[in-house]
Amino acid sequence: MSVSAYILIQTEVGRAATVARTVQDLDGVVTAEGVTGPYDVIVRAGADTMDDLGRMVVGRIQLIEGIIRTVTCPVVNL
Repeated sequence: MSVSAYILIQTEVGRAATVARTVQDLDGVVTAEGVTGPYDVIVRAGADTMDDLGRMVVGRIQLIEGIIRTVTCPVVNL
């Protein structure tokens, strides 16, 4: 994996645990954890390219039932 990102997820009320478990099972997902605050689940994911990462988010993660919104934050090495 040469591209890593944190994906911040807002879910419908009461769906955070289910979403976290479902996301955790996807290829490329390193961790998926429920959190408190403005987001309900934070995911650490990786892919070979930025395009692959985008396809993961749009084509797989955003299609999970109960997800309202995602924000993808690519990791940069400063």
